[in-house]
Amino acid sequence: MVQLYNLHPFGSQRVVPCKQEPAHFCCGQDVLFVASAAASCRVEVFAVREQGRCEALGSFATLGPVLRMAHSSAGDYLVTIEEKSKTTFLRAYMNWRCMSAGSSRVCVRMVGHKMEESYSETLKEQMSVVEMPLSDPPLCISCCSVNGDLLVGCKNKLVMFCLKHRVINQNLTVLDFERSLILHIDNLIPAEVAFCARHIAITTELDVLILKLELVQQSADGTQQRAQRVGAPEKAVDGGVKDESPSTHPLELELDEFIICQKPVELLGEESKLCEIPVTLESTELPTEDTKHFQVQYLLFRRFAPDQSPFGFCEETKLHSVQLLPVYQTGISATGNFCEETENKRKLLSLFCFFSLPHVGYLYSIGKLVELISTYQYSEKSEQAVLTPQFLHVITSQNLQCFTVRCSAAAARGEDPYIDTTVKACPPVTLDVCTLRMQLFIGPRAICHFKNHIILLTKADTEDITERRKPTRRMLSRKADGIKSRANSESEPGWNLYIINTVSTIQLYREMVDYSRTYENVKTESCIHLLSEAHLLVRAAIMDPYFLKSDEKEDLLRAFRESCAFLGDCYSRFDTKDYHLALPYYRMSGLSMTEVLKRLVSEGDEIRTYERGFIFYLTHSLNEDSNEELSKESGNKVLQIFYHADPVQLPHIICSPSMRNVCPLTAVKYLQKVEKMMPSVVLTLTKAFLALKMGDLTMYEHEMDSCKETALACGFIGQPRLLQQHKEGIVMPTEFAVHLKEMQPGLLVAATVALHENSKIELEEADTFFKMLCNSSENTIPQLLMDFWEALLVVSSKEYILQKLLLRVTSQYVWRISRKQLPDTKPLKTTEDLINSCSHFGLIVPWVSSIMSVGCSRDKDYHEDISRLQSLLCSQSISIASALPFLEPLTEADHVGLTIRVLCNTHLGKYEEAIDQLLRRCPDALVFYAQHELKGGNQALWWTKLLPELCKRTRLTGNDCPVLISSLKETLSIVEMELELRDFLSLLPEDGTAAFFLPHLLHCSQRKLLT
Repeated sequence: MVQLYNLHPFGSQRVVPCKQEPAHFCCGQDVLFVASAAASCRVEVFAVREQGRCEALGSFATLGPVLRMAHSSAGDYLVTIEEKSKTTFLRAYMNWRCMSAGSSRVCVRMVGHKMEESYSETLKEQMSVVEMPLSDPPLCISCCSVNGDLLVGCKNKLVMFCLKHRVINQNLTVLDFERSLILHIDNLIPAEVAFCARHIAITTELDVLILKLELVQQSADGTQQRAQRVGAPEKAVDGGVKDESPSTHPLELELDEFIICQKPVELLGEESKLCEIPVTLESTELPTEDTKHFQVQYLLFRRFAPDQSPFGFCEETKLHSVQLLPVYQTGISATGNFCEETENKRKLLSLFCFFSLPHVGYLYSIGKLVELISTYQYSEKSEQAVLTPQFLHVITSQNLQCFTVRCSAAAARGEDPYIDTTVKACPPVTLDVCTLRMQLFIGPRAICHFKNHIILLTKADTEDITERRKPTRRMLSRKADGIKSRANSESEPGWNLYIINTVSTIQLYREMVDYSRTYENVKTESCIHLLSEAHLLVRAAIMDPYFLKSDEKEDLLRAFRESCAFLGDCYSRFDTKDYHLALPYYRMSGLSMTEVLKRLVSEGDEIRTYERGFIFYLTHSLNEDSNEELSKESGNKVLQIFYHADPVQLPHIICSPSMRNVCPLTAVKYLQKVEKMMPSVVLTLTKAFLALKMGDLTMYEHEMDSCKETALACGFIGQPRLLQQHKEGIVMPTEFAVHLKEMQPGLLVAATVALHENSKIELEEADTFFKMLCNSSENTIPQLLMDFWEALLVVSSKEYILQKLLLRVTSQYVWRISRKQLPDTKPLKTTEDLINSCSHFGLIVPWVSSIMSVGCSRDKDYHEDISRLQSLLCSQSISIASALPFLEPLTEADHVGLTIRVLCNTHLGKYEEAIDQLLRRCPDALVFYAQHELKGGNQALWWTKLLPELCKRTRLTGNDCPVLISSLKETLSIVEMELELRDFLSLLPEDGTAAFFLPHLLHCSQRKLLT
């Protein structure tokens, strides 16, 4: 569907003062080349100034009449196909600008010809004509706008010439060509070709083939085949290409009266290989280290049937105007600001291909994804079309038509496939195209475009005008009229070459915006459509490579933001299915919430109904951590809006950082009304929050006492901002959190644990929150944070969180014990509470208590931290290897350090080291340790380690150490129970007196006899 708007994209027009009748023309960077009709064999050059003013720069002769011509901005050269004596020639005119400076010197040379030193110095001041011989006559040409390479279409093949920079000497570099690649394409005679960024588009009368030349790596042995054949399956399938040579089809010779039509087909991407058009690559450049090797990728094949056109006879249905349009990456941010770091970069973002039948045009994206973007239906038969990033200009027999295009929308999605988010958006590619203008001209014949100018050639005579006034006569025979018209045109031609100045983007944008207002209250979709067109118009201008140097740069950026604001207004005010787009468009506009409210909310409007888009925008904006604070009046207006539109959201809206200035009393009144309909714990907590802001402690206590503490803790999950808010990326505690810290720290910790377990706050954010709440320095850990960590150990099930917490609390316990530092507040739980409620705190083993009982009482003030640390190490949860660096400050100098070291060695399986430590430092606890730890596989340590060590130490100390003797007796009693008598005897020291062990031996023997 094509929508028609009567806008004015065309501004002033000027006539190009050509001396001879134009046959062909093309545009350069700032010039217009006009090739005269057959008789003169000249090319006139005109400089195009502001408002389309033309200034003749000069002219130069050609070898013969020009059949085709093209200009390359890269290299600034003109290439032509010329005819002389029924032979066609391919020529490139380099350094042609010196002709306009008055120089008449011309150098003619063959491609690749080595420039002689004798006349190299004069090359700067003379035009150079490079002739490129071909084995077959050239039919069509195209220059790559990216690198200046040249592609020439011949029968059954394409020839690629690479643009080279030949260094003559230090002061002179000359442009030259090198024939580098030939694409042999069987059974294909190209009518037109387009070439850009190694993409090739070829059309015949009814076929379109798009290829891409891909760079390939050279083989490992350094060889590369000179020819590569791609495609061409042996068996023909339905829809395959047939040879256009008459000699191959004898049936066609016999049946001249019939037209054999191929079946229409469209093949995209990988499927296009099935087109059965084989391509063979032949490299013709001299092999060097820098030689590039290519392979062919098929992108698109489409065949049309001649009877598809509703205009004229079958033979009139032919493709025309194939073009490749590059779109470059934009430097625009989501908020419409220009990113300066991209200013010097020009990155190709997307590539588009356009081709047309007489009645319909097709625009394809051939970037990452090959797809049809738009189809253009013409009001009458088209003659030629030209595609620009902003428009499609089409000429028919009577009109110059201007259509909108979707290239900028497709390119934006190519740059960011997820562009339609809460941050940024872009009108859809599927948006209906529209005709902005149908401008009447007499006899349009050819068209081209550059910058903001359209060059239009018209040819008409008196007979043509007379015929248009008699439509009944013209309808009799289209074919006859065509012949008559051409004959008259040759006898009495009337021609004009116009430069039509298109209006500036800003001017047309303003007109589109003004035009959209006529639909505001009548046709919602038309209003959005027109504003979307205006947005895409500006977006396309920003993507233009010349944007960086444009005088309208700031105006375009301003218009971009303004268009986003207008679209945000539409999606906010109108009831549309895409109402959610109000949010990203307003964000891209850079408008603040206050400014949006002024645009949409009327003063004194109490009961107005607001659409979903506006509510969606406000809800998301207020639920985010914004530094913008609404005024008291704006805040109260927002409360009124949500009370009528979505009362459930009121508690969440009130807690927004943007609503800090709202009147608490007004907010409470709204909440009381909502509570009667929909009570909730979050609403109760919000009322308590407001009561604190008003200083009404009675109301606060009433609200807090109305729910159980467990319910209140869970209620904070529904609205975390009651406790903490973000300001400039930092978590800040609220007045509510400060009050809870003083009056109900347990509830505060429980609520924070609930927030963490429900992914409402990260562990590091909670650390910052408690440190700020307790006014602690960066390196100081307040007890309330320790309470949070310990509480989180009780409920958390995530292993990586648990290990992190275990190391944190261990480090803090060690820091306090080693520095004799008391907690800043009383811990919420005792060690016994933690042991009973958390598996990560284990029961303290008896031998640890035994060591501590004989220790000094000076550690009694830090008993809680000591017992918590010992309890942690008595469990199996903590990784001792990871904890060892944190335990370093606790040496073996005291009994606390001894327990820690022995616990660590026991966890690590170093039982012998633990026994040595106890023998040396605290033998009283040795038996307790052995009884608890030396079990199962470690039981042999009783007689292999403990018994020999006790015997040795007892012998050295004698009776002076009763603890050792007692321990030895206990050890013997264990050994005698576990070992046979013979094994027991073998363990006795050889140099000892048996009398000491006789009672034990006698007891063992009696026990054995009894059993």
